[in-house]
Amino acid sequence: MKKVIVVLAMMIASYAIQAQVKTPQASPKSTIEQVVGLTNVEINYSRPCAKGRTIFGDLVPFGKIWRTGANENTTISFSDDVTIDGKTLAKGKYSLYTLPKADNWEVIFYKTTDNWGNPEEWQESNVVLRANSKPIMTDRKLETFTIAVNNLSNDSADLELSWEKTIVALKFNVPTQKTALASINKTLSGPSAGDFFSSGQYLFQSNGDLNKALEYVNKAISLTKEGEDVPFWYLRQKSLIQAKLGDKKSAIETAKLSLAAATKAKNDDYVKMNNDSISEWSKK
Repeated sequence: MKKVIVVLAMMIASYAIQAQVKTPQASPKSTIEQVVGLTNVEINYSRPCAKGRTIFGDLVPFGKIWRTGANENTTISFSDDVTIDGKTLAKGKYSLYTLPKADNWEVIFYKTTDNWGNPEEWQESNVVLRANSKPIMTDRKLETFTIAVNNLSNDSADLELSWEKTIVALKFNVPTQKTALASINKTLSGPSAGDFFSSGQYLFQSNGDLNKALEYVNKAISLTKEGEDVPFWYLRQKSLIQAKLGDKKSAIETAKLSLAAATKAKNDDYVKMNNDSISEWSKK
């Protein structure tokens, strides 16, 4: 009898899990991903509906911080530093809050992003940037709160907040020219030290052309900036290639250089690997 009861209980529990009721969210979640110039912008928020209510000045009071959406806080992230009202907003993820007023809105970028709505305790030290925007009144009534990234150009866009008959647009500028020029200069200047090192490492690990692998690693070493130490892992890789080519004497000399650099960097793993290799290669 007990077994029957246990089985029935398990069946009921299983049915309860499978038969969970699904209903539409009152404020559906939305994600916006938009590229502005070369900058990725992502917004996550929940979208409340008016449902016949008066919104601004009533449901959303004037003069009080608003979560700018519903449920958990609205977040916005930028892949590059952007400029708003002449002020720099560092790349990263922020909560988006607003302070609506009849004739002016403050748009607030806030550090912490794990709040449910407004923070339990507002910390002004978490405010990264405040910007002002004048609301625009329209004849068309928008039922559902909407955030959009509009008026795109290579260098800027507008962050738009729209609900009922109000639109608030905040312009932000992106560093497209700076990013593009950096990409152009990097590409046209040829492969980097890291590129050569990765190529040499791949050829070594895949049993490829070892002479070419040595050439690439030597090129990586030669590209080390003046006044900087050659990375000990570059030297370690070179010694391994030399040893595999049968040049144990040169491999030991290079391993000693890697050992000295690893010791200076206090990297115990590379210190041990180099010591072990020097001991092994010295016996042959």
